[in-house]
This record gives sequence, structure tokens and C-alpha cells, in this order.
Amino acid sequence: QVQLVESGGGLVRAGGSLRLSCAASGSAADISAMGWYRFAPELDREQVAIFRLVGDTNYADSVKGRFTISRDNAKNTVYLQMNSLKPEDTALYTCFAIYTIGASKYEHTDWGQGTQVTVSS
Repeated sequence: QVQLVESGGGLVRAGGSLRLSCAASGSAADISAMGWYRFAPELDREQVAIFRLVGDTNYADSVKGRFTISRDNAKNTVYLQMNSLKPEDTALYTCFAIYTIGASKYEHTDWGQGTQVTVSS
């Protein structure tokens, strides 16, 4: 499996910025994509952004123009730069990785423990 460790969350005022990091480890895994989900009370989990190995990215409509996902392939680390934060961005942000092992075509998904982002008005 892939081990994922997130960091960078915290308390920030509306309009501020945070940069989240997620480091992946797992020598047997071939990671094809990494990204971020967020979880908040009274909301279904939302896929915030994903960065695929081929280089394309996707963003939730709610964060387009404000968040940017990037990836350092050499470090197996994905970042989420969050600008112009709003109180509704408050959530537990959890990193995920999609990967295969060896010659298998079955895609696995592993999750980190999450990092809390709280935006005050």
C-alpha cells in the first residue's frame, strides 16, 4: 500500500492562503494520480482537485481560480495552494493516491489521515 502524510493545515482568516502538502511512500506502487478530497459537516465529501501522472488536472467548480494543485514526481508529493480562502472552505482535507502494484491493472486507492483547514470570517 501507499503511505500518505499530509501537512500544512491550520487556522486562517478569510482571504488568506495556505499550502497543503501530501507525501507518498511505497516502493512497490506505481502511482498514477494524487489529489485532495475535503470533508465537512452536512456535506458530502467533495473531490477538490486531482493531478494525474499524464499531467492533466481537474478542479471542483467551487475552487476554480482560487486553488492550484501541483506535483513533484521525484518526491511523490502533491501540493494544494489555496488562495482567497472563504469560511465555506473549512473542512478536513484528505490526500489520496491511485496506484497499481506490479503488473496488475487493478487500481487501488489509499488515503491519508487528513489535515484540518479552518477559515474564519
